[in-house]
Amino acid sequence: MKSIISTEHAPSAIGTYSQAVKVNNTVYLSGQIPLVPETMEVVSDDFEQQAHQVFKNLSAVCEAAGGNINDMVKVNIFMIDLSNFATVNEVMSQYFQEPYPARAAIQVSRLPKDVAIEIDGVMELPNVS
Repeated sequence: MKSIISTEHAPSAIGTYSQAVKVNNTVYLSGQIPLVPETMEVVSDDFEQQAHQVFKNLSAVCEAAGGNINDMVKVNIFMIDLSNFATVNEVMSQYFQEPYPARAAIQVSRLPKDVAIEIDGVMELPNVS
């Protein structure tokens, strides 16, 4: 069974995709960029603020799916500059508790709206009786 996850507490889709898709207890989260949901504008040019906004957006989608960001089992982090890797680790540590999800961090040449970071992932919801 497939269901679409949507929340006004994260940026609306800016293309032909859903914020997340739930299949059984697995939720596939689309990439989040640092848009402020209320304005659909980039939060700041500052990388750290962009990273925080992305994790806030991911958290909102996780909650809309019935879980929380700590239910994520895999995250893919796309950055236009891998020299921001340490900052990502610091920011990520403020949103996740151990055990941390599996992760990839990849440098790319460009991201939507010319932002510096985008993150997608997979969440596994706990079995609820």
